[in-house]
Amino acid sequence: MIGRGALGAVLLLFAVNAAGQQPALSPASDPVKNGIAAHAPDHVPALVISGIGRGIVPIDGNWQFHLGDDPAWAEPGLDDAGWESIRVDDPYGVQNHPSYAGFAWYRRHIDIIPSAGETGQYRLLIPRADDAYEVYWNGKLIGQYGKLPPNPSWFYSYYPRSFPLIGSAVGVLAIRVWKAPLDIFSFAESGGIYETPLVGDPDTVALHEAAINWDYVRSELFDYSLVLLRLFIAFLCVILWSRNRNEQLFIWVGVFTAVPIALRMLERLFLIPFSYSVGRFINQPLYVLYAISLWFLLLWLLQLNLNLRILRATKFVAWFTLAVGILDGILALFWGSATLWMKWADGILAALILLAELYPFVLIAIGLRRKLDVSRWAVALAAFVLQMLHTLADASALGERFTHMTLFDSLIDTPLFTIQGIDFPLEKVTSIALFAAIIFALYRYIIEQQARRAALEQEMQSAREIQQVLIPETLPSLPGYAVTSAYQPAQEVGGDFFQILPNPDGSTIVALGDVSGKGLKAAMNVAMIVGVLRALAADAVSPAAILIALNRCMAGRMHGGFATGVVFRLDNNGNVTLANAGHLPPYLNGREFSLEASLPLGLIPYTHYTEVTITMLPGEEISFYTDGLLEARNAAGDLYGFERLSALFASRPSAQEATEAAIEFGQDDDITVLTITRLEAGMESTTSLRTPVLSHQPTEV
Repeated sequence: MIGRGALGAVLLLFAVNAAGQQPALSPASDPVKNGIAAHAPDHVPALVISGIGRGIVPIDGNWQFHLGDDPAWAEPGLDDAGWESIRVDDPYGVQNHPSYAGFAWYRRHIDIIPSAGETGQYRLLIPRADDAYEVYWNGKLIGQYGKLPPNPSWFYSYYPRSFPLIGSAVGVLAIRVWKAPLDIFSFAESGGIYETPLVGDPDTVALHEAAINWDYVRSELFDYSLVLLRLFIAFLCVILWSRNRNEQLFIWVGVFTAVPIALRMLERLFLIPFSYSVGRFINQPLYVLYAISLWFLLLWLLQLNLNLRILRATKFVAWFTLAVGILDGILALFWGSATLWMKWADGILAALILLAELYPFVLIAIGLRRKLDVSRWAVALAAFVLQMLHTLADASALGERFTHMTLFDSLIDTPLFTIQGIDFPLEKVTSIALFAAIIFALYRYIIEQQARRAALEQEMQSAREIQQVLIPETLPSLPGYAVTSAYQPAQEVGGDFFQILPNPDGSTIVALGDVSGKGLKAAMNVAMIVGVLRALAADAVSPAAILIALNRCMAGRMHGGFATGVVFRLDNNGNVTLANAGHLPPYLNGREFSLEASLPLGLIPYTHYTEVTITMLPGEEISFYTDGLLEARNAAGDLYGFERLSALFASRPSAQEATEAAIEFGQDDDITVLTITRLEAGMESTTSLRTPVLSHQPTEV
């Protein structure tokens, strides 16, 4: 009967008004005026109800009550005169039985006298009772809520239930209740029946049951709207994060907004009856995850994530607390038969989670030293107040069972104001304020990131312009040689470089290399290297001397990086003098030409480099390249590798053909290829250049 909604409530009112009567009850009232008499043994008071019609009657007054369990207590002939007398509008925990867990029985003798035209069919409605129970009418089981031991099962939240009174309208109603073992947050005053059971005709009882659920839904309408808003924000955060995986703030905002939806679903928001074991098993890790998401959200908003020590400490506390929450949730799976050690474990784990709730105060205290905008401090202030309320509430509940102190609960749960029947206690108001502050801070954060990206794009544009100046738009004519070159960065600016610098004596200095890293930093290092190369080449020094001087200049200035490179001098007579600084060996006539191993540039200030001289005959070709060609990677993750590289250069491709082969395979890094071919005597030299912004076909000179 759960969730019939507003229509159920309207029909209930219509049914009661249409009946045109108010059913009589209460044995303490005038028997004649209220239609109540004693139709039971003298020592057992009976509740006589006459003329229910189409209505409902509370079974109020005192019931017989007994702790313990005996199946015989369901029998109608049992003499229960010696049982304790107890009300059913409050749990037994407030009626002289605090902190009791286990079985207990309620009994009430009832005599329903139908009026003319009644069908004699009635249903019993129990609005709320802890934690599981069975209902007996004249000794027969007519229904149950949850399952009783030895395999207990009960619900995470309470729900009203109705049961048919089968057979005679006169008899004994017995309710066998079972209270689960108390956990560390259980109230001493809990247990048994909380609200007076009702009896009435089936249709009216069904409508009243639906009305109870609708009243709850109506009181939570504001939370339903918050759920929709949170879903939208969480979805938006997922989209923003998918566009930029490095923006972890979006992930934590998404978690912080999404987790409360799951927590509220467990707490009856959508009238979904989760079992206690499943509900608490899910609730404990989710509650911890909600707290953790707030920590990391504060880390990013207060810019504390830039401090590696604080970041590592937060990760450690987060993993530890999450493990504690999972363990506490696992305990719930076996709580129906909780032993003393399980109760101690629950208390210790709950205390650890409570201590972890203080961690945001640490982050906020550290963040006070930073100069941040108002939006970020609004988040910090709201988070501080909300966390303080949660900590006080949890600390109060942790010991309330033993101390009976309810001051904090009263302050926190008392509504500050009410709108259209919806209560707004301090915790809800603060939670809304924090949520609004986070949305505003997230908006400001996105605006800041867009401004930073715009500034970075401007810097990248400047770097591209600088690099275009450094990369030769046209290659100089080298008498006796045909030259092809290709340059393709993996990003907008790259870390590869090559220079062809003619000397006054007719020789030419050629340099090619690769700076570690990518992007703007690598491009700036390239600019430094090219500037030094041009200065050194002007003095017509040897390739080895150029590398030695270049290494000394770069050492200590590359911030942990390095560069590989090869410098060689081309003479008109075909001699090629090479010096290598940790670079990949060239290919001579389609075969790898080994060079002496050496250190890259920028690692050790005083490094010696050697030279080797070869003589190229007409028709011979030498090819140089950077590791972007070798390390091209396809969709399956396979590298281009030395085997494919050897096969490629065996065909003696042009620089552009070699580059396109790697790009087609799958470019992963900057690619630079340079080929030099010795021409026959009398042939004119040719040059071919390819860059990401320039594309020249080979031309005859």
